[in-house]
This record gives sequence, C-alpha cells and structure tokens, in this order.
Amino acid sequence: MGVFDNLKNQAANAIGQAASNTGGGGGKSVSVVFSDIPETLAGFTALPQAAMSTPFDTAAMVAAALCVYPVSKDESIAMLNFLKGPQPLNPREISFIADRMAQNNKAGFIGASYFNGATPQNNYIPSEPYTIVVSDGPYSYQEEGYAVMKLKSGGADHTRDVKLRKAKDGKWYLWDHGLLVDIRQPESTNPWE
Repeated sequence: MGVFDNLKNQAANAIGQAASNTGGGGGKSVSVVFSDIPETLAGFTALPQAAMSTPFDTAAMVAAALCVYPVSKDESIAMLNFLKGPQPLNPREISFIADRMAQNNKAGFIGASYFNGATPQNNYIPSEPYTIVVSDGPYSYQEEGYAVMKLKSGGADHTRDVKLRKAKDGKWYLWDHGLLVDIRQPESTNPWE
C-alpha cells in the first residue's frame, strides 16, 4: 500500500517523467511522474528520480518525501537526509520540520498538496498518475552550482522554492526549501460547511 492509498482511505473516512515547456517568465516546467510514493527509504531510493541527475527530479522528490511524514516520521527524515546527501539534516532542522508539520495538522496534507489534482476541495488527494510540476525561471541559476526550483501547491496562490546544490558527483542535492509554509486547510476540516 502506497502513501496515497492511505490518504485516499483517510479522505473517504473524513467524508519517468514527461517534460513540457510552458514559456511563462522565460522558464521551463517539467512534469515529474511517480508510479507510486514508497513508504520506505529502500523503495524511495529505487525510484528513477533518485538518480538526482536534474534539479527538477530532486525538487519533486522533496515533496514526495514529505508525503511519507504522517505515515513514518523516521522514514520521511531518512528520505530527506538521502536528498541532502553529504550534508544531512541537523537537529535544529529536524525540530523545525516537526514543528511545522504539527501546525494546523499540516503533516496530513502538505506533501500531497504539491501533486497535480490535489486541492483543499478534494482533501488534497492527487490525481493519477502522481505528477509534480517543477519549474525554473529567469533567476533559478543565478548562483553558480545552485538552482532554485518552484513548486505549486494546490492550496496556495504562489509557488514555493526548493534550493538545490550540485555536488562533485554531478547530483543535485537538497540545500533548502520553503515547502512547509501554511496552505489552505482541507475542506473536510471546515466545521461550518
């Protein structure tokens, strides 16, 4: 059973890769497609995107790792550490993630919100195939050896940044991200309607 199978079950109880240029802002958008989101580090590192050969793949993997947090905090942190490569998360960063995930019960939906089709109206259940659109822009590569990618959440009006750093091995590793900023709550949590 994958992560989104769990999300679908929770919502029911509560009530590869394809590229496409979009032009806008001089940037490129890439649709990163996952057949499933594994719940274990072993499954996560077996995904084709785990080669981290492009900043688009690594940025999408960050959101996928956050989806695992409500299932297993330890596995999610292990996935993020894999993406961090030679510089794993420090205790302060792990504490920050735990704090942000606890706010507004965000752990249950923040990662999924970056997948196509996931909106507050459908309790952030993504459409299949599980796809994240990652974009770059005119300022994405201003700093040599770094890339700032943009991900759109179905619960926010503006994109969120994921900063990556290219290592000597040619892989793009997670450097920093702003994916845990608040988004709209799922409709199932609205007590008024």
